[in-house]
Amino acid sequence: MPEDQASGAPTGAVTEQVAGEIRSNLASVNERIEAACLAAGRTPDEVRLLLATKTVEPARVRIAIEAGADLVAENRVQEVRPKYEALSDLDYERHFIGHLQSNKINALVPYVSCIQSLDRLSLARKLQNRLEREGEMREVLIQVNTSREDSKFGLDPDALEDFLTEVAQMDALRVRGLMTIGLFTEDLELARPSLRRLRELRDRVRELDI
Repeated sequence: MPEDQASGAPTGAVTEQVAGEIRSNLASVNERIEAACLAAGRTPDEVRLLLATKTVEPARVRIAIEAGADLVAENRVQEVRPKYEALSDLDYERHFIGHLQSNKINALVPYVSCIQSLDRLSLARKLQNRLEREGEMREVLIQVNTSREDSKFGLDPDALEDFLTEVAQMDALRVRGLMTIGLFTEDLELARPSLRRLRELRDRVRELDI
């Protein structure tokens, strides 16, 4: 079996040192979440940590799940099934966070419980048809482009209410909330408006009770 030249471990294996780093990093992030919640007057139970595991080997993901992580997401459809099969003995929740092409629906749906990037009616209708045929349901988050950057996917904020009205009629899709990708910047003050806008949209949707 080939070995990792740096560590001497078989390819795909995780050394105890790396496993320890994964556990330590996970604990550190959870501590930061708890501190941020307390500073904001929220309880840590209100926040869930999602592990985005794009290109991460299943063996490393396994360490994180065994250390307490219970929500894992992929943004590449081709990575979903292999990791699902490699980690099928573990109890955790699987989401999809990438841009979903309609022709990839069948390859994705059996392996995730939530699609966090629903951003167009054509996709919603095809998901509804696929799930309805199988008598199934999936949770979804609506992706909104609150920063209005041309490089990003997502609904225009002004289109959200009409979109939600349509999706609310699709009984195979359960809308659990909204999602955005904030402005890409190291300056938090520049990023805050796009995140604040999502909160405002959430509050507006709640008032409408769609």
